[in-house]
Amino acid sequence: MQETHLHKNFNTGDFKIGASVIKQILWYFINILFFKSRLIPFSVILVFILRLFGAKIGKEVRIKPGIYVKYPWKLTIGDYSWLADCYIENLDWVHIGKNCCISQKAMLITGNHNYTKTSFDLITKEIILENGVWAGANTTIAPGVTAHSHAVLSLGSVATKNLEAYSIYQGNPAQLVKQRTII
Repeated sequence: MQETHLHKNFNTGDFKIGASVIKQILWYFINILFFKSRLIPFSVILVFILRLFGAKIGKEVRIKPGIYVKYPWKLTIGDYSWLADCYIENLDWVHIGKNCCISQKAMLITGNHNYTKTSFDLITKEIILENGVWAGANTTIAPGVTAHSHAVLSLGSVATKNLEAYSIYQGNPAQLVKQRTII
């Protein structure tokens, strides 16, 4: 087995945080105080704070205490969506459509590293959840995934590829199990 050593300077490529240092520091402390601590149980206040930091959030959106958002200025959420205590590691954009449900402990991860290079290059890709998507509890959505209209990712599943519209996916990696019928 060949031994290799990782380069001491990891390569983040053209990654940009997209906010001033002051904004990043303010968000760090606000995030700890109001989001991670769960001190503020009121969705309207959490939505207000996310908007202050640049998130584009539609009307009647519900945000539950305990949610984690890495960079609110790289987040859009459509009208009437509901986000539980999920984890949004949005090094790249996360777009959540209207009437979506992101359940407890769901993770949306937009970044990863190229493990084949010694420089361990950072790779980021946006996540798009179209209208009516439901990410069940304990699910994971990988970088670059688009969940098309009204797709469902069921409990504990991992989406590494795009999800077709009106389809239900299950497993790791998630596989299509049946069509979603809405009555």
